[in-house]
Amino acid sequence: MSVLDLARPEIRAMQPYSSARMEASGGTIMLNANESAWAPPGDHGLACNRYPDPQPQALLDALAALYGVRTEQVLVGRGSDEAIDLLVRAFCRAGEDAIAIQPPTFGMYAVSARIQNAGIVEVPLGADFSLDVDAVLAALTPAVKLVFVCTPNNPTGQLVSLAAVERLATALAGRALLVVDEAYIEFADAVSTVSLIDRYDNLAVLRTLSKAWALAGARIGTLLANEQVIALLRRIMAPYPLPRPCVALALEALSAEGQAVAREHMAVVREQRRRMASAIAALPGVRQVLPSQANFLAVRFDDAAAVHQRLLGAGIVVRDVRRYPQLGDALRITIGTPQENDRVLELLNNLDLDGRGLADGSAAGRQP
Repeated sequence: MSVLDLARPEIRAMQPYSSARMEASGGTIMLNANESAWAPPGDHGLACNRYPDPQPQALLDALAALYGVRTEQVLVGRGSDEAIDLLVRAFCRAGEDAIAIQPPTFGMYAVSARIQNAGIVEVPLGADFSLDVDAVLAALTPAVKLVFVCTPNNPTGQLVSLAAVERLATALAGRALLVVDEAYIEFADAVSTVSLIDRYDNLAVLRTLSKAWALAGARIGTLLANEQVIALLRRIMAPYPLPRPCVALALEALSAEGQAVAREHMAVVREQRRRMASAIAALPGVRQVLPSQANFLAVRFDDAAAVHQRLLGAGIVVRDVRRYPQLGDALRITIGTPQENDRVLELLNNLDLDGRGLADGSAAGRQP
């Protein structure tokens, strides 16, 4: 059985749109795409008057080398969100098929499913936010075509072991596509599941340049998967998903010099994560700092709402995750620069034990 048998038959049969750039085969005078013949002000040689390549070969090659796969196994788009949306649209028939998730987890899996009118099977994480493979498999119905697993998980930060992923991939063969979201894997002490792609045609891995590679504003996300899955998704993605300036930034970030800088910053984040976890756990009003392998910490407070407002009043924005299952008392704090982290610790240390004010009477503590 081919993994494509899991996809929507009408998507497999459709004739994809053929863009002017895809049909171009060399030439120096480009008159096939109704573009402007003049570059815009501030173009700096990027040729933004011309449509970009749908899948720029230089970027595909750089990402394939970075992740240790073949270029045919790489699809690059506008962040991981686009890949999630494409997967749901390709594999889930509206009103018939479903996805499976393990809350609390990244919200876009469910959003994309709802947009497609696909069902959502939820298998909550355990009390320690671990994934129960047996529970996931027991909950699946024939309607489930995609199983999303986030590791390190957002917003809790815990890992799913490579052994657990392989168990799922094996059990789901012929039943569903397993999609492993590794947006934060660069910050973890773990091996990527990318190493399993050649062994399981029903495994896809999401990666991004938004986090460790500092390109959140450029929106470069990658799906790594079996060549057939990549080819299928290319049929339904937008004709020109990658702006030329974003591709140029990505190539610069993935250069030898860019990678060296990024890895230095990753090391700082890991060190600061250890420091912040230890320091925050010792503060009054803190119930628990969840173990994290990502670039953030989920922290339980006696009064998370008050802490959130006090930090915001001091100009520090953290993520309120109290709406997530099992996290009704938690905030998610991204690891910043050492100086930013110092400021967070200073403010948290000065909170009253009940979380309703600042012990030093600072301006932040007087915010209504």
